[in-house]
Amino acid sequence: MLNASLTLDPALRVAPVHRRTFGSFVEHMGRCVYTGIYEPDHPTADADGFRGDVLELVRELGVTTVRYPGGNFVSGYRWEDGVGPRAARPVRRDLAWHSTETNQFGLDEFVRWARRAGIEPMTAVNLGTRGIQEALDLLEYANHPGGTSLSDQRVANGAVEPHGIRMWCLGNEMDGPWQIGHKTAREYGRLAAETARAMRMAQPDLELVVCGSSGSSMPTFGAWEAEVLEQAYDAVDYVSLHAYYEEHDGDLRSFLASAVDMDHFVDSVTATADAVGARLRDRKRIMLSFDEWNVWYLSRFQAEEPREDWPVAPRVIEDRYHLADAVVVGGLLISLLRHSDRVTSASQAQLVNVIAPIMTEPGGPAWRQTVFHPFAQTARAARGQVLRVEPVSPAHETARFGDVAVVDAVATHDAETGEAAVFVVNRSVDEPVALDVDARPLGVDRVVECLTLADADHRAVNTARDPDRVAPRPGKDVRLDGGRLGVVLPPVSWTVVRMAATKS
Repeated sequence: MLNASLTLDPALRVAPVHRRTFGSFVEHMGRCVYTGIYEPDHPTADADGFRGDVLELVRELGVTTVRYPGGNFVSGYRWEDGVGPRAARPVRRDLAWHSTETNQFGLDEFVRWARRAGIEPMTAVNLGTRGIQEALDLLEYANHPGGTSLSDQRVANGAVEPHGIRMWCLGNEMDGPWQIGHKTAREYGRLAAETARAMRMAQPDLELVVCGSSGSSMPTFGAWEAEVLEQAYDAVDYVSLHAYYEEHDGDLRSFLASAVDMDHFVDSVTATADAVGARLRDRKRIMLSFDEWNVWYLSRFQAEEPREDWPVAPRVIEDRYHLADAVVVGGLLISLLRHSDRVTSASQAQLVNVIAPIMTEPGGPAWRQTVFHPFAQTARAARGQVLRVEPVSPAHETARFGDVAVVDAVATHDAETGEAAVFVVNRSVDEPVALDVDARPLGVDRVVECLTLADADHRAVNTARDPDRVAPRPGKDVRLDGGRLGVVLPPVSWTVVRMAATKS
């Protein structure tokens, strides 16, 4: 058995836990919307056609924000198609995912669904095939109280109160050649800046996200962020980051260390944004919105033959996640939390069916994928301040990242309640780890809960027939004595330990 240790010190604060870290993403792609969150004929559907079983799981997942309606879809989307009487809504081809969009679900339905789920909506505008005027029209329809043509149209469509959407994405992945309306950094930066300034003239308190690179492997990475921010720095609040991870050629060790790449990605974008701010002599700090992240077996999707038909809500990238995928998701959550000083918003992509923590069958059940669990546990347990944690851990060699620590961790501490939580992964593929945690500086004296996600088969999955094959179980060999916590971490595992101080 390997040995590792770490210390929890309330003085080593990173930043507050941001609730927007636990965001998700709903795109008109595959079955995310249709037979995902929206299925009027489902036995659990409410009067609006929202699946009740999915809503229940979304609440359990702990999602705080949802980015909508895309994604690549938004770059060809006409938002007007999705509002008003359903019988009058046009059917369109969606070029992004080569499918047919019925427009039976649109902005008003999304906002009603989000409110029912207790979620803050986050909306993207189309800067691929459209531009400033359409963004202003959408903003007026969504947020203006009334008395204008578009706001009165919203009221007539049944939404008397403004939607009150605060956070807006200025397009999507405009650096990508696959994007409808793909632009150079200079072209996009100017359009984004002009759109942002116009939107602020209509509503000054908006929070605006400019497109960063769609991945750190893009040939324009770094230069894209610098050029775009040179033009839009004063007009925006966030720059976006997107990253997806998969296991290549059976290289499990590198895959389990995916958070090493996320750490580097965040640090690089932060450094670039701060360098632009320094050149512009602007004291404002641009924050980061990691508004697409997940495990996605993209190589499988890219290997598929292109479709010639235009189906409605086809089964697209419905990856079935195994235990190791869930452990990687846990590691990515650790990375996001430890960068809470700059990453103040994030969206796991996507929410239902499409590379998602929740799966459904049309007319049938909904269930939790393995990756559901680390997200739900972290959203529930992370409270107060994020603490900087530096484990003392053995390392092992990986093909992609060189020597990588076997144990990765982060912690949170809520001074008001006295509760602390440790989130930890064991990246070893075959060795358990005895972890010693010095929690004496926190004054905790009892373990509230210890749950571990592990399995003898790291490729075990959850299915409709066996939805709890992989689920958190009470951790073994856990003890807290004199402020020192001991816990055994199985190989390829994710563990959450909650501790508290007994109130006198």
